[in-house]
Amino acid sequence: MARITASVYTSHVPAIGAAIDLGKSAEPYWQPLFRGYEFSKQWLAENRPDLVFLVYNDHATSFSLDLIPTFAIGCAERFEPADEGWGPRPVPPVIGHPELAAHITQSVIQDDFDLTIANKLDVDHGLTVPLSLMCGQPEAWPFKVIPFAVNVVQYPVPSGRRCFALGQAIRRAVESFDEDLNVQIWGTGGMTHQLQGPRAGLINREWDQAWLDKLIAEPAAAAAVPHIDYVREAGSEGIELVMWLIARGAMADVAGGPAPRVRHRFYHVPASNTAVGHLILENP
Repeated sequence: MARITASVYTSHVPAIGAAIDLGKSAEPYWQPLFRGYEFSKQWLAENRPDLVFLVYNDHATSFSLDLIPTFAIGCAERFEPADEGWGPRPVPPVIGHPELAAHITQSVIQDDFDLTIANKLDVDHGLTVPLSLMCGQPEAWPFKVIPFAVNVVQYPVPSGRRCFALGQAIRRAVESFDEDLNVQIWGTGGMTHQLQGPRAGLINREWDQAWLDKLIAEPAAAAAVPHIDYVREAGSEGIELVMWLIARGAMADVAGGPAPRVRHRFYHVPASNTAVGHLILENP
C-alpha cells in the first residue's frame, strides 16, 4: 500500500530560482533565506520519498488566460521546465508516475472532484523552485513527481474548504494504490504578497504566523478562512495559501489519526517583495 509520510509547505518565489541559477545564494541579501532550508535539505536526504505529489499554480505558462482548469493533474511520464519568457530554468526535467497519477485521477473523480487530465505539461517556477530549495542543484531530481496545478490566478478560485477536502480525497486515493510507495505531498505558494496596485509589496507578518499556527493545530479552521480575509490581510496573491490546505488535508490526523510532528518551521521576509513561509510535518 502506498502511504503519505509527510507534507512540506513552501513559498515558490521566482526570484529565489533566479538567485540559485545565477549563483547568488551566498550573497548577504539571500543568505538568511537559504539558511532556513539547510535543515530541510538534510531532512529530505534522510527521508527521501519515492514520489512527491506537488501542488502548485501555473503562472500563465502551460495554461493561458484562454483556458484555466481549477484543478489539473499531470499524468505524463516526463515534464519539461517551462520557458517563462527568458528561457527555461537550468534544472532537470521532472519524471512523473503515470500509473499512480491515473489511479489518483480515477479515485478522486469518483470521489466527486472534477480534475483536468494533463498528458503534456511544462512546469514553471511554481513547481521547480520548491524542488530546488529542497534538493539543491542535482543532475536529476531524486524522486518522481506528480504535478498538481491549482487555479489561484483568475477568480473564481477554489475555496479553502474545497482544497482541504480534496487533500482528504487524495490521501484516500494514495492509500488505495497497491504498490508500496513512500509518498510526500507538498503545498506551495504564498505567503503574504501583493504584486500590483497601491498595496504592492504588502507583507503581514502577524497574519502569516497566526495562519501557520492555525494550519498546524486547527487545520479545519484554517480551511474555513474566507477568500476576502486572504485578500484583505495577505494581499491579492496571498490566496495561493489555499494550496497548502490540499497538503494539510492529506495528513493522517485529518482522518482521525494522531497529530503530525512539526519537524521544521521557518519564516523570512523579504524575498523579492514576498514573505516566505516553510513548514515540514511528519505523519507518526
